[in-house]
Amino acid sequence: MKILVSDSLSKQGIDILQKAGFTVDVKTKLSKEELLKEIPAYDGLIVRSGTKVTAEVIAAAEKLKVIGRAGSGLDNVDAQAATRRGIVVMNTPGGNTVTTAEHTMAMICAMTRRIPQATASMRAGKWEKEKFMGVELYNKTLGIVGIGQIGGYLAKLAQGISMNVIAFDPYMAEERARKMGVEVVDLPELYRRADVISVHTPLTAETRSLINAAAIAQMKPGVMIVNCARGGIVNEADLAEALKSKKVAAAAFDVFDEEPVKPDHPLLALENFICTPHIGASTTEAQENVAIGIAEQIVDYFTKGIARGAVNIPSVPPELLPTLHPYLALAEKIGLLQAQLYEGGLERVTVEYSGEVASLSVAPLTLAVLKGLLTPILEDAVNYVNAPVIAKERGIEVKEVKSSDAGDFISVIRVRVEAGKKTHRLAGTLFHKKEPRVIEIDNFQVEVIPEGHMLLILNVDKPGVIGAVGRVLGDHKINIARMQCSREERGGNALLIIGLDAPLPNGVLQTIQSAQHILSVILADLSRAQ
Repeated sequence: MKILVSDSLSKQGIDILQKAGFTVDVKTKLSKEELLKEIPAYDGLIVRSGTKVTAEVIAAAEKLKVIGRAGSGLDNVDAQAATRRGIVVMNTPGGNTVTTAEHTMAMICAMTRRIPQATASMRAGKWEKEKFMGVELYNKTLGIVGIGQIGGYLAKLAQGISMNVIAFDPYMAEERARKMGVEVVDLPELYRRADVISVHTPLTAETRSLINAAAIAQMKPGVMIVNCARGGIVNEADLAEALKSKKVAAAAFDVFDEEPVKPDHPLLALENFICTPHIGASTTEAQENVAIGIAEQIVDYFTKGIARGAVNIPSVPPELLPTLHPYLALAEKIGLLQAQLYEGGLERVTVEYSGEVASLSVAPLTLAVLKGLLTPILEDAVNYVNAPVIAKERGIEVKEVKSSDAGDFISVIRVRVEAGKKTHRLAGTLFHKKEPRVIEIDNFQVEVIPEGHMLLILNVDKPGVIGAVGRVLGDHKINIARMQCSREERGGNALLIIGLDAPLPNGVLQTIQSAQHILSVILADLSRAQ
């Protein structure tokens, strides 16, 4: 096997590959044209964040079987294009948890004590003790937005220096939070109470510009903001204005919306802003961890057929994959849709397999359901391997139930979640043994193709509702790909499901929501399912 390492990788990882008998070529800083020329000769590719593995690169990779990301983020890898080509994509999301949390804590300390500014002053030959008055962290409140692995470890570090920790995470079970000594609050309350706010969420459509001018207006005067997660979560223009007005006393970034940062970026001109060049995971230990991890995973895949850490297929023996693959796609889509329908902290997941599917090895299917459920929370940090671990860490109970009776269908996968003291049900099946369909959403019987962007509108069963929704979409030139109605009983509640060709422009959801007889509107995105 020939492996191309196109970004810098710790020698320990390269040694593991070579000891397994692989030919390893390290060729870093390749241009796009050079990578396109090189990639056809290789069976495996290892990257970090520098190499852009685009659909064009994947199309040129004639022999490529696996792409390994030494780290967690997959922004630079087109996983869907790889999946279509049958290429396994794997990463090592846990290898830099401690390092990134430590860097975040270091940024908090440096920001509150103005260490970078004081260092620059001394190097300029000054001794300005009075200028660099700091702020104690003792008994201050740290607000963590997104308390997954990194946010959870940061909470431990903060508690170690006697900070109070509150967190916003709609998917965190209260019992799990109590064990961590963390108080879970809603986002407005976190904004009101926190002295320091640190974000630790993936960058999604929902989290882009999560902290903007409106959010900052809810915060206490003199709040401090840290972003060592993903550029774009904090609106940089709005933050710059708040730093100028001193509404935000200080901010510290390791990541930016556009990298490398341009020298004329407005934040760089502000004295109460400090930053580092995306080095949160840059420690010797972390780089060794991810290098060793990805090398061992690739060796296991080529020598044993085991895809550990895969983000686009589960760890399933190769001979069973053709049979399971359609059900895996169905299970993940059910989980992903369910994740966008329920509200509140997720406490329990029950996956029921009925009919022929119950005779299969269903463990990978449950993993696929969990991956779908957790994807909106964690994005690239969740895969088929770590999904059950993450669920356990978050206090989510997972059960499997098998039944031989699938009713009118050959096979049914039904997912029931308990969250926010409510139970939500969603079921799916395969048409012609390969085409996923959702057939049940709570009390509604449906027949829905789970793909792309879907509007789910709960409304009172009254004349004119469908026409009103159609007019709003037509006025905004939004094409309807498919539509289906279902109702509990005549004159009761009804469910209108509309498949769209593209995401909705800003404001359309609110317009539909305000229409007469509309009870709720949800825009679900199923494009993230593999």
